[in-house]
Amino acid sequence: MFRKIIRIDEEKCNGCGACARACHEGAIAMVDGKAKLMREDYCDGLGDCLPACPTGAISFEMREAPAYDEAAVLAAKKRQGGVPHVCPGAKTGFIRRDEETADGTVASSCLSQWPVQIKLAPINAPWFAGADLLVAADCTAFAYGNFHADFIRGRITLVGCPKLDGVDYAGKLAQILAGNDVRSITVARMEVPCCGGLESAVRRALEMSGKDIPLTVSVISTDGKLLDGGR
Repeated sequence: MFRKIIRIDEEKCNGCGACARACHEGAIAMVDGKAKLMREDYCDGLGDCLPACPTGAISFEMREAPAYDEAAVLAAKKRQGGVPHVCPGAKTGFIRRDEETADGTVASSCLSQWPVQIKLAPINAPWFAGADLLVAADCTAFAYGNFHADFIRGRITLVGCPKLDGVDYAGKLAQILAGNDVRSITVARMEVPCCGGLESAVRRALEMSGKDIPLTVSVISTDGKLLDGGR
């Protein structure tokens, strides 16, 4: 399959082993003083190893590679006597909310699931079934005052910033769209040019998924105005 996977530049690698320690799936090992991607099917494409590398030797690339095999990773951990690592921020779950809080006020948050970061979101989750999906740039919720009511309410929310995260979301989003019954997609982005990367990733993901899912793009100005509510 065509997916996102890490690439290790051996010339930049200083052999510190930080990436191998950071890789909770055991995909990386040190060989002759250099980091090597030993098992492509152990690489989940989330990149915990990237920030651990002090020389910038690790990057993402999109190429043909075996699918991530979580079952094989867990089996290997069990054989080695290890405990599977689960980042608390990646623990999945629904968020149940009452319409009113104990003091009678309406709950202000409309978020219905966790996690929300694209990098942490699972490929398959029950909340994707029949979902109206919101893919939002990080800054939109801060710039647009009524973001929860106008965008998050009634939608499953994924957020990210391709410029700061330094990743291409298209591959993972394509897997989510291909593997789940997503009903519609709304992209909420800022007016700044760099935010166009998020919209581009969603459009490419939709094309890669082979599905015909209605897409709406809403653009928000830096002073919090909705510039385009449906293109």
